[in-house]
Amino acid sequence: MQQYHISKHNSFYTIGLSYKKADAEVRGKFSLDDASKDALLVQAAAEGIDGLLVSSTCNRTELQGFAQHPFQLIKLLCDNTHGTVEEFQEVAYVYKNKDAIGHLFRVGTGLDSQILGDFEIISQIKQSFYRSKKHNLANPFIERLCNSVIRASKRIKNETELSSGATSVAFASVQYILKNVPDVPTKNILLFGTGKIGRNTCENLIKHTKNSHITLINRTKGKAEKIAGKFNLIVKDYGELQSEIRRADILIVATGAQSPTISKDLIHTKKPLLILDLSIPKNVADDVAELEHVTAIHLDHLSQITDETLERRRQFIPHAERIIEEIHEDFTQWLETRKFAPVIKALKKKLKSIKEEELDFQSKKQSNFDPEHADVISDRIIQKITKQFANHLKDSEVDADTSLQLIKKVFQLEVDSK
Repeated sequence: MQQYHISKHNSFYTIGLSYKKADAEVRGKFSLDDASKDALLVQAAAEGIDGLLVSSTCNRTELQGFAQHPFQLIKLLCDNTHGTVEEFQEVAYVYKNKDAIGHLFRVGTGLDSQILGDFEIISQIKQSFYRSKKHNLANPFIERLCNSVIRASKRIKNETELSSGATSVAFASVQYILKNVPDVPTKNILLFGTGKIGRNTCENLIKHTKNSHITLINRTKGKAEKIAGKFNLIVKDYGELQSEIRRADILIVATGAQSPTISKDLIHTKKPLLILDLSIPKNVADDVAELEHVTAIHLDHLSQITDETLERRRQFIPHAERIIEEIHEDFTQWLETRKFAPVIKALKKKLKSIKEEELDFQSKKQSNFDPEHADVISDRIIQKITKQFANHLKDSEVDADTSLQLIKKVFQLEVDSK
């Protein structure tokens, strides 16, 4: 990647792990909360990384960035999570340059989602970019790539039906309830956790179950009250969690904590209780499933659910891939122009130097010389000349490397490759 004058490092890598090979327990070890992401980016900057994206969702954790070797990024991830290099290597993937770019396009457009067409990842990519920008790690390549992926995602949403039906983990959880719980409208449903997944699940519950017995609990009660007010639901204090679990027929856990928020000690029920854990790492302790009357289901199981909506979506994959290919090609063309950017910059500098010498000469030679007028005209001529050279270099039929060498030789340019 050095020939593109974007990073001092040799290559652009994606390193990560996902639902495809890593189970929920392993993904939990490598998950990153907001504080961990910031710490990782600070460490990366201190170690000389000059472009990096960090994303961590329930389905995957990935780093995309420039490095001399992918182990630099792997070490950053392991230093800031509970996972080890050995554990990472067992389930990980590493992509380089073109493959790394192509991978991000597929992830950001829902083609690589655990549930096909789940576009929630694109908001994570946007947040990752803003976080990197805050830490001065969003170089022009990172910015252009993220914008291209976002553009592809928008076009796929608008031009295909790949995301029709709002299928996501939240949707899948409600589908599971409808298929496995009789008389759903009469059941007491408790939703614990009102972050993004919790909010989406709540909306899907109301839309598809026609249930008016939904109770919300969140550690910060105000957040739950905002959602409850929108849908006219009941909110209980966090301190009432145990008693509300005793009343519930269905408990949905979407707390997003780094350790279990639901343990055996909280559950004392003598009737059937279905628990759906929508969190990574798991927020329902494994031994909860040992309790009598309790059925505990994790999102990895929910994500295996397929229905007519998902099957119908598959027919739109070719159209989505054509959109990705088109925008990917635009990005590649932009990247190729980066090869000659330093030469064009040096050419412009040289022409301006020639201009200054000539204006100085003419101002001494001519008594009625107008330097301001001459400056405007000569700057416009320089702009037209450099644009002409840039267009020539962009031509796919031109040998850009040979042309660059000729331009440097003719104008005796000193090119700054930084």
